Amino acid sequence: MLTITQALHDQIVAHSRADHPDEACGVVAGPAGTDRPERFIPMLNAARSPTFYEFDSADLLKLYREMDDRDEEPVIVYHSHTATEAYPSRTDVTYANEPGAHYVLVSTADTDDVGPFQFRSYRIVDGVITEEDVQVVEAY
Repeated sequence: MLTITQALHDQIVAHSRADHPDEACGVVAGPAGTDRPERFIPMLNAARSPTFYEFDSADLLKLYREMDDRDEEPVIVYHSHTATEAYPSRTDVTYANEPGAHYVLVSTADTDDVGPFQFRSYRIVDGVITEEDVQVVEAY
């Protein structure tokens, strides 16, 4: 299960809405070994595409060095889907290279008539997608 604060949840959703119609992407880092998302890090979608996201390689290298210096790891890797449900695509699975991370997808398309977005979390390990519950809390 992913436990996330309301503030971080809202930041991910706001970034996803702001970058629409392009896909948004980013990371939420946390202290190494804790599985606790704490630091919101919105990234630029280098692909600038409504159907694909790509982290800029230089930005990603800088981010990993910074997380290493701070003894952090990527707890959440997130991106948005602009016209489809919040479910990992084949491309998303191919690029999922953090087996310990939660992969959060936000759909900015109203695909289920429940509301203006979906916020879902998955574990993706060795190509296997497992959806997990999301618990939104005020604070840890």
